[in-house]
Amino acid sequence: MIPAWQLALLALAGLGALFAAFLPVCRRIDNYGFVDVAWSYAFIPLAWFYAAAGDGWLPRRLVLATMVTVWSARLGAHLLGRVAAHHPQEDGRYQQLRRDWAGGFAPRMAGFFQLQAASVVFLGLPFLLPVFHQADGWSPWEFIGSGLWLAALAGESRADSQLARFKRDPANRRRVCDAGLWRYSRHPNYFFEWLVWVAYAVFALGSPRGWAGFLAPGAILFLLLRVTGIPLTEGQAVRSKGAAYRRYQATTSAFIPWFPKTNPPSP
Repeated sequence: MIPAWQLALLALAGLGALFAAFLPVCRRIDNYGFVDVAWSYAFIPLAWFYAAAGDGWLPRRLVLATMVTVWSARLGAHLLGRVAAHHPQEDGRYQQLRRDWAGGFAPRMAGFFQLQAASVVFLGLPFLLPVFHQADGWSPWEFIGSGLWLAALAGESRADSQLARFKRDPANRRRVCDAGLWRYSRHPNYFFEWLVWVAYAVFALGSPRGWAGFLAPGAILFLLLRVTGIPLTEGQAVRSKGAAYRRYQATTSAFIPWFPKTNPPSP
């Protein structure tokens, strides 16, 4: 049986090749935002590769790979619809990267695509550990993780559908979505996405060394709060909606859903 670290290296090589092949596609259509779609779908082959190569209890491997597939397919389809609907207009994050990397855009974007492949393998740590756990039967952690996964997936789907419905109304073109889950968090989709990763980590706790799976939600939380999630999204929102979004920032929790402030400070 291949050791776990060798399995991860094989996955990295395979995904690196896939993302390298996808780079010229994005270059040809002149829209690098489609890499987000590729990133979302990449977890499906990763999870099934691990499930096929592991020697742990078969039902555990199949259930975990199925959980990843359902989540990945839903997220990928959602992002594909969003990116395709705006094509050929590119997501604002990638427009900004074009400006920031103007002096050497092509090699930097090639490196960025490889970084996406590496991130999939790193974040897939909670999928790797359980496939080597040979004990028959389910642990309490696996039941808890599965339940949390269901709740998080339902919350993320609800947040995405509420925002999509809001955007479909032309009257809301320059308004801020503050209905439904968006009344309690400025980014409920990000919160529930993070909770999905917490659920995978909890599931992994039922396996030896499963605690290492929490590196994935830790990394996701850092990215969402400090790097590519909330900072870039809110910067774009302030530029497009101005004072209306600043008022929303003053009343509504940034991440964890909570009751809005009734007497906010002046933005």
